[in-house]
Amino acid sequence: MSDTADFIYLDYAATSPLCEEALSAMQPYLRSGMGGMPLNANANTLYTAGRVAYRALEDARRQIAKDLGARPDEIIFTSGATEADNAALIGIAHAEAERRNHAQAGVFSGHIIVSAIEHDAVLQAADKLSKLGFQVEYLKPTRNGFIDVHALQRTIRENTILVSVQVANSEVGAIQPVRELAAIAHSVGAFFHTDATQALGKQMINLHEWGVDAASFSAHKIGAMKGVGALYLKARTPFAPQALGGGQENKRRSGTQNVCGATAFAAACKAAISMQAAESVRLMHLRDKVYSAIASMDTVIPTVQIKPASLDYLPNIVNMIIPGIESETLVLRFDSLGIAVSGGSACSSQSLEPSHVLRAMGISSDDARCALRVSMGRTTTENDVEAFLQALPKVIHWMRS
Repeated sequence: MSDTADFIYLDYAATSPLCEEALSAMQPYLRSGMGGMPLNANANTLYTAGRVAYRALEDARRQIAKDLGARPDEIIFTSGATEADNAALIGIAHAEAERRNHAQAGVFSGHIIVSAIEHDAVLQAADKLSKLGFQVEYLKPTRNGFIDVHALQRTIRENTILVSVQVANSEVGAIQPVRELAAIAHSVGAFFHTDATQALGKQMINLHEWGVDAASFSAHKIGAMKGVGALYLKARTPFAPQALGGGQENKRRSGTQNVCGATAFAAACKAAISMQAAESVRLMHLRDKVYSAIASMDTVIPTVQIKPASLDYLPNIVNMIIPGIESETLVLRFDSLGIAVSGGSACSSQSLEPSHVLRAMGISSDDARCALRVSMGRTTTENDVEAFLQALPKVIHWMRS
């Protein structure tokens, strides 16, 4: 590709381009202010520059809390959703096991449930807990990517201490009934965590109304900086901090806070929430356009069956299978045409293993290796989608010939 002006970006589920609101909000913290005062000073210091940074950090916390339906003291800034996922699962499990006297000499007991289609940040944290003595069970989704509330009811026990099910899946876009799932967890006294990374900016979020005890978020999925995220931890939820040190974030996550990143995160969050209703309608139209087009192609199989205007799936994600052509090959061929798409989760894009999400949904390994994901966002246009749809049959024909 020689002309980057013709580049078409269709991988928003991996990351979103930096938005103008975030860029504008972070600019003052990238350079010194009047008189040489560093606006991006350490927010834990007592001198003027530190107090300015602290106010900016707390303003960002209040804005994000407002947008998510939470209290400011329930928002913990992290380095991203991976850290938030790790901290939520390990921190809550450890604290609750100790509260129930289920921890002796570093060996824990207790029942934990996670869905089989979670991000690796959740699955690997669950695996670590399993090695520490916890009994971990995995809920399989339906063929269309949903976690059935009845499946959780059949799996949950009196000794279940934690359940983790994502709000929306990053590969197929299935939206889970977190409110009902959280209520089931609470019925036996268990806590409920949800990875809400993909949902932010794509659907309305009110954490208190959902009734969840913890939720994870990432700034770069909505147009802010990478390396910044947040963990929502409901008041009085037991939690053993995993990052130890200076006691920042009310002793729940030590480490000097990224004031610049938090400010950009808050600005991007405010913008995404304000545009969410209109953007969801626009993106849903584009999503349905792609699904309608591939339904008429003999060489392409929609991974899930989505009815037009369906609210059961995110409005911006399309997943398809192109039998006989591996994802990596497809991604590279589209890249040569100036179109960025994905084979699935960006975190596992270097792996030759088939998607664990698609495999859990009952899709064969061979087909799962041939998956292609298109994910759209704020700058995606109708022309971008048209260009992809025109390129798709050409790429398939070229690959097979």
